[in-house]
Amino acid sequence: MKLNRLLPYHLRRGAAAEKTALAYLQANGLQLLQRNYRCAHGELDIIMRDQQELVFVEVRYRGSEQFGGAARSVNAAKRRKIKLSGESFLQQHAHLGSAGCRFDVMALSGGAPNYHIEWIRDAF
Repeated sequence: MKLNRLLPYHLRRGAAAEKTALAYLQANGLQLLQRNYRCAHGELDIIMRDQQELVFVEVRYRGSEQFGGAARSVNAAKRRKIKLSGESFLQQHAHLGSAGCRFDVMALSGGAPNYHIEWIRDAF
């Protein structure tokens, strides 16, 4: 039995969305640096490199666009946590500090394997 089957449904669904987002970004030329970076401020879903730029990626999934959809769920409080987590990552990885950075949102809706994917570069 796979460990993944032991996770609650919403966590399995979120993990599938993250995996899809990662594959999409890699297909578009970004290189993975780290997944699920955790610190006191929260978590960064995916950290990638886009040429010389660091990209902190927040992956959001919603089954439908009802109630505003995935992209709109990245509210001011969530953006603040992501920014603080990005700062924490940069403090721990000082050798990457000279690179520029941006915060992207990967908003997925619908169902696997036919997700609707919206990639919002430099979202905030």
